[in-house]
Amino acid sequence: MARVLLDTGPLVAFLNRRDRYHEWAQAQWAEIEPLLLTCEAVVTEACFLVRNLPGGSTTVVDLVTRGVVRIDYDLQGDSAAIGKLLSRYSNVPMSLADACLVRMAEQLVGSRVLTLDRGFRLFRMHGRRVIPTAMPPDL
Repeated sequence: MARVLLDTGPLVAFLNRRDRYHEWAQAQWAEIEPLLLTCEAVVTEACFLVRNLPGGSTTVVDLVTRGVVRIDYDLQGDSAAIGKLLSRYSNVPMSLADACLVRMAEQLVGSRVLTLDRGFRLFRMHGRRVIPTAMPPDL
């Protein structure tokens, strides 16, 4: 089974019953064997976006604490590559979380990004390769 790289959108949709993609996110999470890999930028974005939900940010951190979501990226050690990606895709735009997930996809062969971000249709691994994704069909 491919490793799943978790983006902010599906995490927020999973936690927010009012999110347009809540049911899709729940179905995706039900099919995925835990451990979802992500980066600190995704966790930061998610905590901010769910801050007004009951237990919002605490629930995000709890998923990390329980090992359902694992932060598995070293931004410090990969900052030069991240800078190049942010520059290359500055017109899309690409967020820090997006850049980290692209780098994670490059480093974890056979992984796929669980996302709600159309930008992943444009971003490329190693400059040319399509990034495998799981996203709703209407995106």
